[in-house]
Amino acid sequence: MLADLLGAFGYIFSPVPFLWVLLGTTLGIFVGAVPGLTGGMLIALSIPLTFTMNSTHALVLMVSMYVGSVSGGLISATLLKMPGTPSSVMTTFDGFPMAARGEAERALALSIGASLVGGLVAGVFLVVLSVPLSRWATTFGPFEYFAMVLMALVLIASISQGSMVKGLLAGALGIAFALPGLNPSDGQLRLTFGWHELDGGFALLPVLLGVFVMSQIIVDAFDIEKNATPIKVGGASLLLSGRTWRQHGTNLLRSSVIGTWIGILPGVGASISSMVAYATARSMSKTPEAFGTGSEEGIVASEAANNANVGGALIPLITMGIPGSPIDAILLGALILHNIQPGPLLFVNNGDFVWALVAAYLLANVLMFAIMTVSVRWLARLMLIDRALMLPAIFVACVVGCYALHNRIFDVWVMLFFGLVGFAMARCRVPLGPFVIGFVLAGILEEELRSGMQLTADGFWAILDRPIALAFLAVSALTLVWPFAQSALSKSRNRRAKETLS
Repeated sequence: MLADLLGAFGYIFSPVPFLWVLLGTTLGIFVGAVPGLTGGMLIALSIPLTFTMNSTHALVLMVSMYVGSVSGGLISATLLKMPGTPSSVMTTFDGFPMAARGEAERALALSIGASLVGGLVAGVFLVVLSVPLSRWATTFGPFEYFAMVLMALVLIASISQGSMVKGLLAGALGIAFALPGLNPSDGQLRLTFGWHELDGGFALLPVLLGVFVMSQIIVDAFDIEKNATPIKVGGASLLLSGRTWRQHGTNLLRSSVIGTWIGILPGVGASISSMVAYATARSMSKTPEAFGTGSEEGIVASEAANNANVGGALIPLITMGIPGSPIDAILLGALILHNIQPGPLLFVNNGDFVWALVAAYLLANVLMFAIMTVSVRWLARLMLIDRALMLPAIFVACVVGCYALHNRIFDVWVMLFFGLVGFAMARCRVPLGPFVIGFVLAGILEEELRSGMQLTADGFWAILDRPIALAFLAVSALTLVWPFAQSALSKSRNRRAKETLS
């Protein structure tokens, strides 16, 4: 394992891969710093540009963008009280008040340093856990894969923003849109309605660009004249003393571990990681009343957790082919588009490729720290970019990228359609994450279920003889039932309390 990692670092530090990591991290930071732009948007836009690239270089670039975009969101969160990415929401609670009272440099320094520590701690878990988990996952049969994917979809739906019903609806819609095209079991066409363009189903790239990019363009177009004036960053140093980091050491490590382990859970996301770490830090703080007024502990907890979440979410992606977040779903799509089969055999068939991604992730965190420390004062000016000039350029890039996929205008119409779908879902507060992950995982879900049923005379009921699959199904069932059970228990307690009072 260590020899593989050292070999991967030797490869990543060669000129071309290093430049891709540097470029990806820098672009990710820039995009994350601009409110309204997201890492998912950047990576989805980049996929068409990587078709002719070496597969390793392409994925190294995208993983670096992922790291940079999550970190870049702290700039606008601190200086504008507008999170550049959803994962930076908790940073606004203390970062902006601290900047407003004249300590913008210290707030940024704490955020950047915590981001580095969170990313590196998650990197340790990524290195240590990936090989054992992938070896364990190679023992899975079709029913285990089916149950695991089903559990991932249920977890994603249940923890998504809004109600569980909306999350399940989003996941079901994603699966429904993945059905047109060839039936994987018998090769027959289905749900194409006579459109030959749908013989291969909806292409992944137009769907991703539509849901993640076009929908955001529509949202921003309705708010095109919104301007903001950021707090200015002075000339104070952004490098803090060792004493400061020792003071926050326990909080840093605790929040990083929380972020990593929550990131491993499919679909939970960096936002939840930062919320849990923030709440934990507040409950264990000697000065909980300071949280929300410019607490250093709050900034450290939020940024350490949301950056650690990135490394945690990569663990199920590279070991089992299960995306831990919507951005990981885009990375999964990129793997498929580059003819790399995700899943437990990824380490066996493409071990050098996987270790290169791990090394790129670790290097991207270090480069992120260096780039943001040196250039954060200049990066703050990015928030003043006029969106009226930026959105048309992004729209043109989407159209060109979709058309270049198969050289047909149909894919552009698909992108526009799913842009409207994403916009409508956002307006109805239906989460996009379960939709995209449902669309990406639908094929695996169906193929594994059909394979399992064809391999046994008992059909679906053969799953009862598979302990691991049953455990996954039990977790899925408990996840579905638990909120309703909690609601029923709460109503029962309230009714008893009223009866007691009367």
